[in-house]
Amino acid sequence: MDSVARFSNRVADYVKYRPSYPAELIDCLITRAELSSNAQVADIGAGTGIFSKLLLDQGYAVTAVEPNTKMLGAARAQLSSNRRFSAVNNSAEQTGLAEQSIDLICAAQAFHWFNTERAKQEFQRILKPDGYLALIWNQRSLQQPLQVEYDALLREYASDYQRVNHMNLTPADIASFFRPDAMREYSFYNQQEFALQGLIGRIQSTSYCPGAESQAYKQLMAAVKILFCKYQQGGKIRLEYETKLYLGKL
Repeated sequence: MDSVARFSNRVADYVKYRPSYPAELIDCLITRAELSSNAQVADIGAGTGIFSKLLLDQGYAVTAVEPNTKMLGAARAQLSSNRRFSAVNNSAEQTGLAEQSIDLICAAQAFHWFNTERAKQEFQRILKPDGYLALIWNQRSLQQPLQVEYDALLREYASDYQRVNHMNLTPADIASFFRPDAMREYSFYNQQEFALQGLIGRIQSTSYCPGAESQAYKQLMAAVKILFCKYQQGGKIRLEYETKLYLGKL
């Protein structure tokens, strides 16, 4: 399944169960990217608008660029009442945005899906000469025993997890996308707490979750229930993240 279509049947779970991003990250981004109050922001690979909303809440004009029509529909449903929000059903490689019109490009939980060579050309085209690029991921903490076992289950039962996992990208891979010595890395703590159904929904929101009718899905769900029972406290488990921000110029 291609990188656009694979999210079409996961939108409801994505909206409900995907993590947002720490307020400290937004503060850092605004400060380090020197955003003025009238800055124009492009959220590329915006999905259901999780990151767009955080920037809109800070008063910025945000254009969400998303190739999946159902994901973008969810973003529009949540955010279109904000007059500073606009959306286009386009890709990172061909955004449709005007040349040198953007002060800040953000890609939250999305960059690993891009064709990097074509996306870089497009980003250079739409960014203003002094504009910034921010790449953001919620990265599950593999220092947490729960997460180590959770990761092992994904590797066992989700057949393409290893292929599409954004953690395959190294800091050096990411730095090579930016101008030499123009990228800085920042880390922030983030977490989610789930009852069992929430944890299942979190898994179902991912691109690599097996189809619900497959044997792999049934095996994964059985293993997840055992994992939940092992680590739950008061009927909930906590997923911890190291949220990474890579910020620089192209």
